[in-house]
Amino acid sequence: MENLKKTALFALDKMKEAGADHAQASVSEGRVEEFNVDAGEFSLIRSVFSASVGMKAIKDQKKGTGAINSLDPEDVAAAAAECVQSAEHGAEDPAVCISKKEENADFTDGALTCDKEAFLDSVIRFTEDAARDFPQIMLEQVVASYSYGRHVLANTNGVLFTEEDGSYNVSIMYSAHDGDKTTSFNYFDVETLDPHADIMELGMTRTMLERAVKELEASPFTGKFVGVAVFAPSAVPDVIDVITGSFAGDVALIEGTTPWKNSLGQQVASDCFSLSVIPNDPRVICGEKVTSDGYKSRNFDMIENGVLKSFCLSEYGSNRTGLPRAVSSSGCVEIKAGDRPLEEMIAGIEKGILVCRFSGGEPASNGDFSGVAKNSFLIENGKIGAPLTETMISGNFAEMLRRVEGVSAETLQDGSGVLPYVAFGGVTVSGKNNE
Repeated sequence: MENLKKTALFALDKMKEAGADHAQASVSEGRVEEFNVDAGEFSLIRSVFSASVGMKAIKDQKKGTGAINSLDPEDVAAAAAECVQSAEHGAEDPAVCISKKEENADFTDGALTCDKEAFLDSVIRFTEDAARDFPQIMLEQVVASYSYGRHVLANTNGVLFTEEDGSYNVSIMYSAHDGDKTTSFNYFDVETLDPHADIMELGMTRTMLERAVKELEASPFTGKFVGVAVFAPSAVPDVIDVITGSFAGDVALIEGTTPWKNSLGQQVASDCFSLSVIPNDPRVICGEKVTSDGYKSRNFDMIENGVLKSFCLSEYGSNRTGLPRAVSSSGCVEIKAGDRPLEEMIAGIEKGILVCRFSGGEPASNGDFSGVAKNSFLIENGKIGAPLTETMISGNFAEMLRRVEGVSAETLQDGSGVLPYVAFGGVTVSGKNNE
């Protein structure tokens, strides 16, 4: 860690020598141990090492940035000079800044050593369990990796943070096959600190594979209706991305395109919907310790019982808009679980769809969207029914949040957040020929 600190401080010195008024340096060093399974066969075992330096320089209220994949002093010095030079050619912007000094800290989190043998055994056991329990499932690719990293962030205001962390991750891409029948591929990730973990029981692994087998009987949806879309935890992140980006992020608020621009402290969602950013929650594995701005990351409530409590602004966005900076830039979130199990929630839905994966483009600035509901199921008369193909859903995300009809008691805890099933009213469901 001392070498990384020296590199960060060296980069700051070189940017100051080149004429920077303020500067920030982020230095990282890491290692990834990776095991790949392709089409059921082990195809790759490798170790990958990395090192990088990111720099930001401010001169005359103009910002320049730079990055290199080297810790060599000559390379760092050259990159620092180029970073300042890019600032000199930038546009003047009084909002550009580096973080103010609070209390410096050293953070350590996760599994700092890799038990390669135990983890490899877990991956082998998972492939064997999948072949036994789900013979129709083809594991198209399994990427199992252990990641270890050390990081330093420093700036010319005296800020100095260090981080050391490590964790295990399994990324699974799969499809189901039975004779001439086949499903579209699907994928998900799970994260753990335990190399001995039963991968089949992590997150929603078993549930996702079970649903894929049922999807072998999928057929195209015909017709059109307006009903309830129940987003599974695997699809909920698509909604969260809209909330934190299109409605509450820097660009949306600076440009004034968000429908929430004057809604801080006001009701923007159903009172059964609460969303928090939780980088320091024990259920999050190796969560964000330092924000991208250079501040200690903290948990915060973004939406509480439907009321907008905070935007997701960086310090730059805060300076541009005059609104408060968010105390975390993490994407690790929790939607507060409801008090009804999924089955009971589904029982109250006359007509709807269970969306397990959503494929669509960027929504309009007002939240209008349209896309394909993949790996999804029809809901009729309070029960999950037939699996569907070629099914479109459309609506408006801002309106959907105001029409949340239920949040499940069950949650997915995959190491990156805590997400339940969420039922949104007012969604149009149609076959591709009925748009």
